[in-house]
Amino acid sequence: MEKTIYDLHATDASGRDREFGEYRNNVLLVVNTASKCGFTPQYKGLEALYKRYKDSGLVVLGFPCDQFGHQEPGDNAEIVQFCEKNYGVTFPLMAKISVNGKGTHPVFQFLKKRAPGAIGQSIKWNFTKFLVDRDGRAVRRYAPNIEPEALTADIEKTLSKSSEQVGTA
Repeated sequence: MEKTIYDLHATDASGRDREFGEYRNNVLLVVNTASKCGFTPQYKGLEALYKRYKDSGLVVLGFPCDQFGHQEPGDNAEIVQFCEKNYGVTFPLMAKISVNGKGTHPVFQFLKKRAPGAIGQSIKWNFTKFLVDRDGRAVRRYAPNIEPEALTADIEKTLSKSSEQVGTA
């Protein structure tokens, strides 16, 4: 069993396998995303967080998912193009995955076990967010309706403290 997220890997939107060890000592904000969701405008806020804190060690990772209302129908190239054109996204986008069920991606298996939601481990909708500390441990889960800007204090605290947990929600 994995001890930290750094023991995992995922395929990025261009088809390259990414070892999460390359993100070691960074704070991660991992988000399941979709291009045709009511929360899609959160891409703008996620990009703003990334630009504001990337030099301090924040990496936002978007994981497109089509499990909720078929709101991410495109292929990886279409998703990247949409995100760049409409929201100026520069943070890493991964290949489309599943976040629930038998085919749940290992990154989301890890995150859901270590930062379960108020109703349990299942992800209820697009734009569920997970904050991971510099030590690779999930420290907080945020519901889809929580705007990225609302994470600022937790991100700053997590960036400043390598292993202190900021809580669960």
